[in-house]
Amino acid sequence: MPLSEHEQRMLEQIESALYAEDPKFASSVKHRRLGRSSGRRRLQAIAIFVVGLVLLVGGLIIDVRVGGFPIVSLVGFLIMFGAGLLALWGGGAGKTVSAADPGAGRGNKDSRAGGPKRKFSERMEDRFNRRFEQE
Repeated sequence: MPLSEHEQRMLEQIESALYAEDPKFASSVKHRRLGRSSGRRRLQAIAIFVVGLVLLVGGLIIDVRVGGFPIVSLVGFLIMFGAGLLALWGGGAGKTVSAADPGAGRGNKDSRAGGPKRKFSERMEDRFNRRFEQE
């Protein structure tokens, strides 16, 4: 069910307040979404997963044991696990976060110079109440 216009405006205001409150955190969260990997990254993850699967099964056939434990199979499992993580997170190490402040030009800090800082939740509650008083 899509959001109404009022809900979309509220969501945008919350997002802009988040950028104003802590732009570094907001940009890091924005770039760490699950399931946002490229097709090339997915193919790499699948290839690595297959290599891990071959090592997992091959370790049982080769029967190389260290202390009674099939070490080649363990390495294969760890490679498969790493490939799964790579597919989920998309390997975001190559992404750079812009140093520009996304909240610039929006009056992102308190307009009261030298005034006491209020909690984020208090400011959002005030904005919410003002919105309904205007209507």
